[in-house]
Amino acid sequence: MGNRVTRDDFEWVYTEQPHTQRRKEILAKYPEIKTLMGPDPHLKWIVSGMVFTQLLACYLVKDLSWKWVFFWAYAFGGCINHSLTLAIHDISHNVAFGNKQAKWNRWFAVFANLPIGVPYSASFKKYHIDHHRYLGGDSLDVDIPTDFEGWFFCTPLRKLLWLFLQPLFYSLRPLYVNPKAITQMEILNALVQFSIDLIIYYLWGLKPVIYLIAGTILCLGFHPISGHFIAEHYMFLKGYETYSYYGPLNWLTFNVGYHMEHHDFPSIPGCRLPLVKKIAAEYYDNLPQHQSWIRVLWDFVFDDTLGPYSRVKRLCKLAEKS
Repeated sequence: MGNRVTRDDFEWVYTEQPHTQRRKEILAKYPEIKTLMGPDPHLKWIVSGMVFTQLLACYLVKDLSWKWVFFWAYAFGGCINHSLTLAIHDISHNVAFGNKQAKWNRWFAVFANLPIGVPYSASFKKYHIDHHRYLGGDSLDVDIPTDFEGWFFCTPLRKLLWLFLQPLFYSLRPLYVNPKAITQMEILNALVQFSIDLIIYYLWGLKPVIYLIAGTILCLGFHPISGHFIAEHYMFLKGYETYSYYGPLNWLTFNVGYHMEHHDFPSIPGCRLPLVKKIAAEYYDNLPQHQSWIRVLWDFVFDDTLGPYSRVKRLCKLAEKS
């Protein structure tokens, strides 16, 4: 991709996010896309299989040496855990049981959270709504790095460190950028999660617990699947703030690579996003897209015009509460 410039600040724009207008145009031309909205009947079974696979893995790693615990955490368990965070992302849009069963979705997200090792689902839901409603919004979209991150992590070595520390920044950044009151669901999420952690520790010892948590940290940091964090909204080409990726890693990530389509239609589950692209092909085929998440990570680290500052920012008015 071309047209890159060295950055010492975010790319400030004074227009609304592009997804709202494109959604209106596509629905006017292809109203049948509305039929793709609604729950994914297979999601709950896929997620349940992943959760129980990780519980079986906990039993299998309990007697391994520590080096193999960490190896399997990175090579296997962490991949499942990263995939589960993206399942939770889909569930946060109520696509497991539908909008009329919001509580079922919240509790199923808590269930999907179990192998991740730390409470995540309820807090993610709380902030992810803002990411869609106020994409790029200053002090509202906590997906955007802070000024310190943009200023400090500006060399290849520092950017590499930043990628390793992504789980830390993603968990702590909201508390600094846009702190919100702790909800009852977050408390329940934590109680359930730590109870399961203690049960696993009681049954099989410390290694399975470390296997789960280490896998989460390692595979949300510097890992091929984590390329999606950078690929989705970092401005590789001036004027474009969301990008899709249509490669094979979508099979492991609930089609999160179809990110342009997802922001246009967040109520359509990941399994049906390829149909959105197929139906409205003229809206997506000519947009910039990534071919490889590994290449995304490589370019991010070694291209000195890319870094945490490579994000579009805008001032957003708070939506009125209904």
